[in-house]
Amino acid sequence: MRLVAAVCLAAALAFAGDGGRADYVGGTLPGIPSGTGGRIHATDDVQFRFEAGRNSVRIPWGRVNLLEYGLQVNRRYAMAVLVSPMFLLSKSRRHFVTVGYTDDNGKQQAMVVQVDKNDVRAVLVALEARSGQRVQFQDQEARKAGKG
Repeated sequence: MRLVAAVCLAAALAFAGDGGRADYVGGTLPGIPSGTGGRIHATDDVQFRFEAGRNSVRIPWGRVNLLEYGLQVNRRYAMAVLVSPMFLLSKSRRHFVTVGYTDDNGKQQAMVVQVDKNDVRAVLVALEARSGQRVQFQDQEARKAGKG
């Protein structure tokens, strides 16, 4: 058990440097177009931040009320047809994190970001630790990928 905690802490500290890479997929945020690339900063004691160029979203941890993680898994059919049938054995996985929160007016808001596969575990650990919320997994495959 201590080893798992040490690994999670090490991952979170590595993630703390400049944040995890993520793309804004959608949600209720005005002014940020879908597909905008940015960075998630989830190690701050006070707030969650998503920074994408000049756009920045800051959510105090106390207002976060939902964390959800899911995968979209696709087989690489086009690559198999063009290059080699061996590509049918490989899968493309996209990692999505949803953060639900209440805004300054008390209204429910949400944002969905696609997180880089190398950063997803550290993002999930940091989000749970800072917000006090448990990550909800969309299905068993997401649970397996998120827990590592």
